Amino acid sequence: MTSDQIILFSLFAAVFALLLWGRLRYDLVAFGALMAGVVLGVIPTKHAFDGFGHPATLVVALVLVVSAGLVRSGVVYLITRTLVDASRSLAAHIAIMGAIGGVLSGFMNNVAALALLMPVDIQTARKAGRPPGLSLMPLSFATILGGMVTLIGTPPNIIIATIRQDSLGTPFSMFDFAPVGGVAALAGLLFVALVGWRLIPHRDGGAAGGDPLADVAEYIAELTVPDGSKLIGRRLRELDETAETNDVAILGLVRGGRRRYGTARNVALQAGDAIVVEARPDALDEFRAALALDFAETRRQQALTAEGEGLQAIEVVVPEDARIRGKTAQAVGLGWRQRTVLMGISRGGRRISRQIRKTRIHTGDILLLLSPTEQASEVVEWLGVLPLADRGLQVTDEKKVWLAIGMFAAAVAAASFGLVYLPVALGMVTVGFVLTKILPIAEIYDHVSWPVVVLLGSMIPLGSALESSGGTRLIADSLIELTRGLPAWAVLTVLMVVTMTLSDVLNNTATTIVAAPIGIQMAQSLGVNPDPFLMTVAVAASCAFLTPIGHKNNTLILGPGGYRFGDYWRMGLPLEILVVAVSIPAILLFWPL
Repeated sequence: MTSDQIILFSLFAAVFALLLWGRLRYDLVAFGALMAGVVLGVIPTKHAFDGFGHPATLVVALVLVVSAGLVRSGVVYLITRTLVDASRSLAAHIAIMGAIGGVLSGFMNNVAALALLMPVDIQTARKAGRPPGLSLMPLSFATILGGMVTLIGTPPNIIIATIRQDSLGTPFSMFDFAPVGGVAALAGLLFVALVGWRLIPHRDGGAAGGDPLADVAEYIAELTVPDGSKLIGRRLRELDETAETNDVAILGLVRGGRRRYGTARNVALQAGDAIVVEARPDALDEFRAALALDFAETRRQQALTAEGEGLQAIEVVVPEDARIRGKTAQAVGLGWRQRTVLMGISRGGRRISRQIRKTRIHTGDILLLLSPTEQASEVVEWLGVLPLADRGLQVTDEKKVWLAIGMFAAAVAAASFGLVYLPVALGMVTVGFVLTKILPIAEIYDHVSWPVVVLLGSMIPLGSALESSGGTRLIADSLIELTRGLPAWAVLTVLMVVTMTLSDVLNNTATTIVAAPIGIQMAQSLGVNPDPFLMTVAVAASCAFLTPIGHKNNTLILGPGGYRFGDYWRMGLPLEILVVAVSIPAILLFWPL
C-alpha cells in the first residue's frame, strides 16, 4: 500500500467517524477533509475544487431550484389533490408515494422523479402535522429502487450497458434490467412501506417542522370569483369538501360590498363575489389554487402579476406607531402607492365584520400581504410594521401549471434518451422558469441547500483521488483473491456487498466504472457468463442507502428531512441486506451462469 493510499484511507476513516459522531456539521467535516487532502499532497491543488463543478453537484443544486419552480406553478398542489390524501396513515402514504416514485423512476431519471415528488411529500407532511423526515427517506429509497428497473432509470444501468457493448459486443436493452431490478424494487418498496419508516429517528425539524409562527392565529381573508370561473352558478356550500380537504373554513360571502353569513351558503355564486375564509397562509394559497380563485382585489392582483418579477407573501405585525394603524388598506393607498394587496388579517381569533380592505387595522393585528418580491422590504418600512419570522410562504401561480409540467417533462425526456445532458436539461428548465416568471430570479439561490453543495463538492475530489491513487484497484485485487475457489453464488454475493460499500462512499457512477470491469474479470477467471456479474454490479451500485453521499437522492433530502449523517444506516442497512438476499437468487434465475 502506497503512502497516498494510506493517507486517503485514513482521511475517509476520519470523515466517517466524525460524521457518525455528529457533533460537527457535515459540510465542515467534508471541507476540512478536502483541505487536509490538499495540504498532505494527495489531492492536486488544481483539482481541489473540481467537485463544485461536478455534474453530481450541479444536478443537486439545479434539482432543488426546479423543485421550487414546480411548487410555485402549482404542480405540487395538482398531484396532492389527485393522488395524495393527508388523512391516510403514514404507512399507507409511504406505500402510495413509494409506488408512484418507483414507477416514475423507471421512465425518468430517479433524481428528477424525486425532484417532482419531494415537494408533494413535504406539503402532505405539513398538512398532516408530522415531520417530513418520517416520509422523505422512504420516498428517496423508493425512487432509487424504481430506477433499477429500466436502462434509463439510473446512471449505473446506462454505464453497465455501455461497458457490456465495449467488452462483449452488444449492450443491454431497455428492459433487460427489469426482471432482477423489478424483484429488488418490489421487495424494497414493501420493506420501506411496512417496516423501514419505523426505524427512522423521530425528531422535529426539516421543512415542516419547527414553524416559528405555529401559534399565530389563522387569517380572515377574501378570495374573489373571477369572470369565467367554473364556480359561477354553484352553491357556496358545494365548496365545503374542497375547503375541508385544504383545512379552510368558509365563513360567508361578500356581494356588492355587503357581507352575508349563514344564508349565503345556499346562494349561487356570481363573478365578483368574495368568499370569506379563515385559514393559515399555506392552506389559503392551496384552496385558492384548487378553485382558481383570485385574491380580494382582482384588478390589483392582475397588475401585480403583469408588472412584478414575482409575488411574495409576507407576514407583519402592526405596532403602535405604524402608518396603517387605525386606518384601512384602502385609506392608506396600499394598492396604488405600494402595489401591495392585503390578503388577510389575523386578530386573535376575533371576527372581522367588514371587507378586508375596508377594515380598520388595530395595534397587534397580524397582516398577510401580497407584494412584488423586489419591493417587499420597502413596503414593510413604508407601513412602519414589523416583519415576522420567514416561514417560506409562497404564492402559487396555478395558471402556469401545465407550462411548468411541459418544460419539466420535455427536459426529462430529452435527458432520458440521451439528447441533452441531464445538468444541461435541468439548467434549461431553470432558465425557462425564470423567463416565464414561474420562479422569480431573486429567489433562485435561496432554494439551493449550500451545506449540501459543500458536502458533495468536497467529497467528490476525495473519491477521485482514491480511484486515481489505485485505492479502488487495490480493493478489486483483494476481492478477486478473496473469492478464489468459492461457488458462483458466493462470489456474486461478495461482489454485491463490496460494490454496495463502495457506492456508499463514492458516487454510484464512479463505483460502476470501477466495479463493472472487475465483475467481467471475475467471470472470465471462473469461466462463466459475465452477465450475472454485470447485473450484480448494476443493482449494487444503485443501492447506496447507508449515507447521504452515496446517491444524489439521499443528498437531496438531507436538509429538507432534517436528517443527520448517521440516520441513513438505520433503515438503509436492513434494506441493503434485503436487496442482496432477493437479488442474488433472481440474478441466478434470470441470468444463468
